[in-house]
Amino acid sequence: QVQLAESGGGVVQAGGSLTLSCSASGRLYSSHLIGWFRQAPGKEREFVAARRWNDNRSYYSESVKGRFTISKDSARNAVSLQMNGLKPEDTGVYYCARANGYSQQPSDYYIWGQGTQVTVSS
Repeated sequence: QVQLAESGGGVVQAGGSLTLSCSASGRLYSSHLIGWFRQAPGKEREFVAARRWNDNRSYYSESVKGRFTISKDSARNAVSLQMNGLKPEDTGVYYCARANGYSQQPSDYYIWGQGTQVTVSS
């Protein structure tokens, strides 16, 4: 079974950059979709980005398109999320998760990491 762990969160000023990593323990298959979600206090969990493990196609929410980039690090069995031009509204706990196929719905993801906090100050 696969377990996921996020890292790389922290505090950054608006306009800054941060890179998160989702490290997988266990085997990931080419058909698996790895997604990033975020959740701010008192708000619902929100889709951010996703990609298949062995596919270069990527998907982004409109709120992060053009600013965030999702990529795979095969050597580390990980998926990264590079975040540029950060805004205060990007603040939240960021989670990575696995689904069997493309989806933006949290309920379609089966395995979740513990989350990493991202705080963007103004």
